[in-house]
Amino acid sequence: MFKKILIANRGEIALRVQRACREMGIASVAVHSTADADAMHVRLADESVCIGPPAARDSYLNIPAILSAAAITGADAIHPGYGFLSENASFAEIVEAHGIAFIGPTAQHITMMGDKIAAKDAMRRLGVPLVPGSDGALATLAEAAEVAERIGYPVLIKAAAGGGGRGMKVAQTAGELAEAWQVARTESKAAFGNDAVYMEKYLDKPRHIEMQIMADSYGAVVHFGERDCSLQRRHQKLLEEAGSPALTAAQRDALGETVTTALKGLGYRNAGTLEFLYQDNQFAFIEMNTRLQVEHPVTEMVCNVDLVREQIRIAAGEPLGYDQSAVKFSGHAIEVRVTAEDPDTFIPNPGLITTFHPPGGLGVRVDSALYGGYRVPPYYDSMIAKLIVHAPDRAQAIARMRRAIDEFAVIGVKTTLPLHRRILDDPTFQSGEYTIHWLEKFVAGEA
Repeated sequence: MFKKILIANRGEIALRVQRACREMGIASVAVHSTADADAMHVRLADESVCIGPPAARDSYLNIPAILSAAAITGADAIHPGYGFLSENASFAEIVEAHGIAFIGPTAQHITMMGDKIAAKDAMRRLGVPLVPGSDGALATLAEAAEVAERIGYPVLIKAAAGGGGRGMKVAQTAGELAEAWQVARTESKAAFGNDAVYMEKYLDKPRHIEMQIMADSYGAVVHFGERDCSLQRRHQKLLEEAGSPALTAAQRDALGETVTTALKGLGYRNAGTLEFLYQDNQFAFIEMNTRLQVEHPVTEMVCNVDLVREQIRIAAGEPLGYDQSAVKFSGHAIEVRVTAEDPDTFIPNPGLITTFHPPGGLGVRVDSALYGGYRVPPYYDSMIAKLIVHAPDRAQAIARMRRAIDEFAVIGVKTTLPLHRRILDDPTFQSGEYTIHWLEKFVAGEA
């Protein structure tokens, strides 16, 4: 087992990894920018190293600085968290080349799944269902038009190297295709340095369902059930549930069997999440995230598993030590992402936290790096906390989340807690019959 792990991240996910390390008897190293000198992940680490100025490109994305920090502290492993360098194949490769364990998948699989076209090709070969679309990158507008006519409008043009909604445009008709094609390529080039795009059929009422897996280095793969991440604004998730109110246990088992069989065929290692669109009782693979997900706590709550601990064990060469029959599902969990943003306009609102009082009680968990007197910096993602609840069923989980939000006091900055409270009160959410398009309409007052 590792003796010391450097955590190449910040905020609540750095704390999350630290906690797993502490319980496993492993020392932790925090890295931080000058803007994060007083951050909680720095205060609670066994050691800390400043790796640069506030801008992420000069600190949390600074690979030489992170490797230097690992070298001077004697860390024998690096956990990337999520975001920043977590899906950077070059980083994973360089870490391993320096004799340090990378707590995550292989660079080969990060590369494969980072290219959406390569990922779809791999999943097609392994028998995973896909959204109808192009077989690969589209070289010309004429080729795009030909595919669109074959699969039918509306269609979605997507960046091959993309994510988070960037480089993604819908063409409702043939007359809109040329503009969507050009804008998607331009956005993709600006965001990812790669203008390759592909096409999928645009689904009008899908849900976003993802499946959490864990695989060891000896061919064992298990899944920890599904998460419903359909509540999105501009392709960014705001609230997640485990399990999905739209699926039965039989559907979960069938999807899990498909996913684990595919990952065994791929020879995958460590944590991963396969994301699907679900409509008319059909699943269609869209992408795979080769890292821990922001919403991993809802899975931990319903499966009673520490996913970070499992990541660390596998990276240290340990086998999973159990099969699918050992994974049990209990109750229902909901997570809301709390951001320092105006709940109506979504404009970021960094600033000084004068009061921070998280909720408590049975089945309530708060993952946050906030404390009273902390100043939320303007340089990074605006998420400041994750509020997670677990209960015997969905109705009780909703009631518990409403109560927890009412207890949650964050004073000094605006947050999205009022928005989440409104979502929980809405009959469509309570019925569980929402799709990925519902929240946009709800926020706009159209739902």
